[in-house]
Amino acid sequence: MTRKTTRNSRHMVSTTYYGAPNFDLKTDTLVYALGGLGEVGKNMYCFEHDDEIIIVDAGVMFPDDDLLGIDYVIPDYSHLIKNRDKIKALIITHGHEDHIGGIPFLLQSCPIKDIYAPKFAKALIEKKLSEKRKLASTKIIEINENSSIRTKYFTVGFFNTIHSIPDSLGVLINTQNGRIVETGDFKFDLTPVGTNSDYQKMAYIGASGVTLLMSDSTNSEVEGFSISERKVARSIFEITQKTPGRLIVSTFASNVYRLGQILKSAVDCGRKVAVFGRSMENVVEIALNLKTIDIDRDAFVSPEMINTIPNDKICIVCTGSQGEALAALSRIANGTHRHIKIIPGDTVVFSSNPIPGNATNVSGIINQLVRVGANVLTNTPLTSLHTTGHASKEEQMLMLQLIKPKFFMPMHGEYKMLKTHADTAVATGVKKENCFICANGDALVLKNEEVYRANIRIQTDAIYVDGNDISGLSTSVIKDRKILADNGMVAVIICIDSRSNKILCKPGIVSRGFVFIKESQTLMKESENLVYEALRQAMKQKVTFGDLKNSVRDTLEPFLYQKTNRNPIVIPVILNHKDAMPKRDR
Repeated sequence: MTRKTTRNSRHMVSTTYYGAPNFDLKTDTLVYALGGLGEVGKNMYCFEHDDEIIIVDAGVMFPDDDLLGIDYVIPDYSHLIKNRDKIKALIITHGHEDHIGGIPFLLQSCPIKDIYAPKFAKALIEKKLSEKRKLASTKIIEINENSSIRTKYFTVGFFNTIHSIPDSLGVLINTQNGRIVETGDFKFDLTPVGTNSDYQKMAYIGASGVTLLMSDSTNSEVEGFSISERKVARSIFEITQKTPGRLIVSTFASNVYRLGQILKSAVDCGRKVAVFGRSMENVVEIALNLKTIDIDRDAFVSPEMINTIPNDKICIVCTGSQGEALAALSRIANGTHRHIKIIPGDTVVFSSNPIPGNATNVSGIINQLVRVGANVLTNTPLTSLHTTGHASKEEQMLMLQLIKPKFFMPMHGEYKMLKTHADTAVATGVKKENCFICANGDALVLKNEEVYRANIRIQTDAIYVDGNDISGLSTSVIKDRKILADNGMVAVIICIDSRSNKILCKPGIVSRGFVFIKESQTLMKESENLVYEALRQAMKQKVTFGDLKNSVRDTLEPFLYQKTNRNPIVIPVILNHKDAMPKRDR
């Protein structure tokens, strides 16, 4: 795991707060994000008053391609660890990874007694924690739109929203200094699949007065209303009905409603279903157990049975809609999947849109599928194979009109999304000076139903997780991985006798990922001679192993760059005493 330092993260929270008039944490309320602002992912929002902290969501963000070997990016929990005794509850709005994926890592460093989560999210969290063996000490309490959580300073209520996963909730937080609404991820769909948005409750909350609205900004740059999930369901059914051969459908494993529609269409058209991809298998299993997907289990077949069923009677649902190299669809396209090979005439449906940055990978998979004979269908205005789970601009306006906040803080989005959402809020009647575009670690103060920007920052480093370790390594690990990927490495094996302070023979040089050895013998010989001469000069006086390693790097690195314009990692390996010499040949 490595740590990325963000802007001004050196300013730690102390017992003194500035910015708001006569601000006092004992009487005023602090609002800040540890993740989710200026980025899409690792959502984590905190509400602090005196000796209590309420946390809403604890997500992860998936790494960019340049973060080599990194599995997840999570918020820095240092502030919460220092204030662990203040934490009264972790509240989850819904079960997507960018809202629940960080829970095992948070519990690893900061035990939390009670986690409150809606039904589907609760099942996903229990599955996640059971795999990590962290369930015993944590109580997960199921909540719904009628639930209430009370602490000394906070009273928390909920209202139904629509998202691409069941049991999505918005949060109402009542404090002594005003009322806060945190929407979670939402959209408005007038013909939804599943539970509808609670328009009446939202309007009632708005009529009762809301001090601060914190609202999802992901699609703030998208004009109009998003299309209904039911329209997508009709398109999928029509394709399933008309497809003459095998049907392979790829979508997000987290889009539970979409999965349900795909599976239902397949069964209604007389097809058996096979599911591929670990995350998708887990979600389908939980959805079947909770009756969120109401399909007879006899409709599912094992991978081994696929080739025993007529082509027009099978539907394969799999992960890989974003072109992930190891996902099921990529392996199917490349012919490396154990159970499925593309048969000319297969129809492959992408029920998704490429996430920004994934378009090239998705295009590569589509081309490969077409190359091996598949018919590929992607989302277009004509096919309507996908709709977003996030509110577009008109839906964000509707939320603002229902809640009618005095102050507004856009959340869950990159800076341009937050800025556009703030402009939308101004257009609906919120005063421009009452809109706060914040970064992770910025704090707002609620005082007597007014909101101020506090002149403090909470520590908000991004933590890079490699495996399950969050103990903290230097950013040099990431830098080394990038150098290895771009320039390779050169190992220099040196045999010395430290008793006589002599080098026993010329150094040996081994290269990996730098140059092709057989074609670079002259370069290797020159390097050996150069290092040998530098070491011989250095060992005319007493030196340490560190001095020898530095001498090797200082000599070899500029020489290799001069010859090749590349900067490999140079690793000196020192073997001491005469009896170490044979090791060089092993």
